[in-house]
Amino acid sequence: MKLVSIDYIPGSEIVEALGIVKGQIVQSKNMGRDFMAGMKTIVGGEITSYTDMISLARSMATKRMVDEAESLGADAIINVRYGSSSVMHGAAEIIAYGTAVKLKK
Repeated sequence: MKLVSIDYIPGSEIVEALGIVKGQIVQSKNMGRDFMAGMKTIVGGEITSYTDMISLARSMATKRMVDEAESLGADAIINVRYGSSSVMHGAAEIIAYGTAVKLKK
């Protein structure tokens, strides 16, 4: 499955737009990580445990989006975008979305 953040697939012709597809996940923080992250904020620097958590959540949201596109028979997803928001204290939503398309064979 091709994923691009532009509105076309270079070298390919889009024959049909199948619709918007999305994948999302709400990921909560780990209490052990929170304590260590709080300590890290005192000295500064990257909080790698949160970076890893968000990276995993983004991957899971992308997979869910791709699964939805595959169920529609899509060959690619164009205009792929990611968003995130805090949905409650200690939990963040990650969403991946784009337009599923069929390509000329």
